[in-house]
Amino acid sequence: MKKEIAAKKQGQNPWLFLFMVMGGVFLSTMDSGMVNVALPAIMQSFSVGLEQTNLVVIVYLLTITSTLVFWGKVSDRYGQGNIYLLGLLIFCFGSVCCAFSLSFEWLLLSRLVQGLGAAMMMSSGPAIIKKVFPADNLGRSLGLVGIATACGLMSGPLVSGLLLTYFSWKSIFLVSVPFSILVFLLGLLLIKHSPEIREKTEAEFDWKANCWWAFLVILFIVLLNRLPYSYHFVDILGVFLFTGLLWLFLRVERRKNNPIIPIPLISKNYYIIAIITAALSFAGLFVVLVLIPFYLKYILQAPVNKIGLVVMALPLTLIVVSPLSGILYDKIGGKFLTTTGLVFCTIALFSLAFLSTDTSLFAVACNLALLGAGQSVFLTPNSASVLSKVSDQYAGITAGILATARNFGMVIGTTIATILFTFFLSYYGEGLKLEQYGATVMHQESFLLALKTTFMITAGVLLVGSVISFQRKS
Repeated sequence: MKKEIAAKKQGQNPWLFLFMVMGGVFLSTMDSGMVNVALPAIMQSFSVGLEQTNLVVIVYLLTITSTLVFWGKVSDRYGQGNIYLLGLLIFCFGSVCCAFSLSFEWLLLSRLVQGLGAAMMMSSGPAIIKKVFPADNLGRSLGLVGIATACGLMSGPLVSGLLLTYFSWKSIFLVSVPFSILVFLLGLLLIKHSPEIREKTEAEFDWKANCWWAFLVILFIVLLNRLPYSYHFVDILGVFLFTGLLWLFLRVERRKNNPIIPIPLISKNYYIIAIITAALSFAGLFVVLVLIPFYLKYILQAPVNKIGLVVMALPLTLIVVSPLSGILYDKIGGKFLTTTGLVFCTIALFSLAFLSTDTSLFAVACNLALLGAGQSVFLTPNSASVLSKVSDQYAGITAGILATARNFGMVIGTTIATILFTFFLSYYGEGLKLEQYGATVMHQESFLLALKTTFMITAGVLLVGSVISFQRKS
């Protein structure tokens, strides 16, 4: 309690800082929830295929993934509060640009701007919480952030469904603007009188290494998207290039006093397992979030407002389970909770693999709720198990790395969902593409077989994640 008391003596209220961070988390997750539901409408609006449409998600997530570590280092040097507020403004500006996009290319560029702002908030938010809350309450406070994640994911599909019923898909990007301004004004008042949160350091900043890291992340995602064409010479050359650059990057970083990636920490059991399992869990989550709206629209022919309500079942369980898992972590640690959460996710994916034309909306919602419960049980203990063990010196970069792992999983999940589903739909449907889909028996069977195969493969990946999670020491 000493840290909390000290904060209050300086006129700070840790719970107001928590509310500020939760506001940024709410905005970024609500945006993701809204966009996923709007993907079919965006695809029709610009007359593009599934591969192009998913770039709306991938560009946003790829921008976050490739720059999170960079912003983590920047926030350590220039103050977490300063970077957080700047990120909030950039995110708001990007939202406005998305709303007024006149072309598909302009929309993608606007999503890139949004991604930059979200990355700045994600990299600095957990570090702010670590600074203002005592260590023995870290699990509880991060669990409350899970509520913001739940509210964002839950309200996103609902709000998107309602807006798409009466307005264009462009309207979904304007919803976050007023709330962004309110959170910014609150943060400005708080951080202005909080020198600890605005504190700057004179740590060396390696711009070359940061750019190198961003290039490696982007190259990896590009190569991942090229998997269906991996027999081409250019793609084989790209794999060798990536492998060589990664090896050289790690070798150079290992020799530095202040590396962009804290390699001595990453080599520790609790650190590397948390990173790997975070990526796998979010990869599984986004495979579902990308494909389920299309299943609801094309197979069950649900109206767009019903699609929002069904998808809302996934984050609904987060509201109850996230704070509970944070409290349990403070008492029993993370090994049992994280493993149990991933097992729940695996069971949910296996169940979703058997969706059919006769499946009720309620049954779909129950499976999504189980997946959300698994994510809730896993997420907070996984983050707390790392942040509780690192010093304040590495708080910003650790928060950035954890967020990078999660967003890396989102990008991989979105990419794999597109690649696998498109491949199997074409395989089972004799060259069928989603934009050519018609409500015929053959097309329905091909769609469901492609969906089943994709979900079964994803369930296998999550099962591997459960085994890895069980290897952590506590």
